[in-house]
Amino acid sequence: MMSTSEHISTSYRVAAKVKDYFQLIKFTLSFTVVFSCVVCYLLAPNVEYNLKMVILLFVAGMLITGSANAINQAVEKDTDAMMKRTSKRPVAEGRMTQQEAYAFALIAGLLGVLMMWKFFNFSSALLSALSLFLYAYIYTPLKKINSIAVLVGAFPGALPCLIGWVAGTDSFSAGGWILFAMQFLWQFPHFWAIAWVAHGDYSKAGFKLLPADKGPNKFTALQAVIYSLIMLPVGLLPYYANMSGIVSLWIVVACNLFMVIQCIRLLMNMDIKSARRVMFSSYIYLPIVLLALLADKA
Repeated sequence: MMSTSEHISTSYRVAAKVKDYFQLIKFTLSFTVVFSCVVCYLLAPNVEYNLKMVILLFVAGMLITGSANAINQAVEKDTDAMMKRTSKRPVAEGRMTQQEAYAFALIAGLLGVLMMWKFFNFSSALLSALSLFLYAYIYTPLKKINSIAVLVGAFPGALPCLIGWVAGTDSFSAGGWILFAMQFLWQFPHFWAIAWVAHGDYSKAGFKLLPADKGPNKFTALQAVIYSLIMLPVGLLPYYANMSGIVSLWIVVACNLFMVIQCIRLLMNMDIKSARRVMFSSYIYLPIVLLALLADKA
């Protein structure tokens, strides 16, 4: 019979391993990605709220996104160890081997894609597999080569919106591409703000993630302003495509204007404080916009 101390020790090891896997899949990031997918699925015409289907989509999405993030951490083991913000990740710190991360990624990725095929449709499963491949095997190694990695990474970053729509409609109709475009554009000011704040860490690891080779400068801030401005007309499309109503239109417009203002402040001030404002504003932007569209679904 296991003693009390042995039981506590075993419970501690299990809890520590679970925590490592939560870090491996970057749970908060994965949750945000899957949230977009689920909302876009519910935005699809003729799709009504069904708890079972939402849970299945959520689980499949977490498996696929978690697989991509596990591969990312296995590949970037050494560079993660160099950066303060990532040095405590399980693979980087040696609490988990690269082989274990890859094994988890293979099982989770296959299971997630098969779930999309079985419970939704082949098109959404194929898109899910494409998204995983682009993120893990194109975007991840490209980060050390050229800043075009941000553009490339924006595709798998926005595909969850299209995947959710296709899962609900089994078609590549306009609504899915509109949602894809909204999240695609949102990623540029969002990610450049993160890269601005973490520039020291990223440079140390050899990542090239800002549009200017010389680091945070006016060109980077101007690019953020330009993309935030392009978000304005794209944000009108759900209303004019009869996906949502007038209330959500005004909410989306207000959120887009708020993002533009934050990016302009970054251009004017050129400091980390302003970059953090853009970063946190972008975190708030996405759930407000998506939930507004869903609440006002036509």
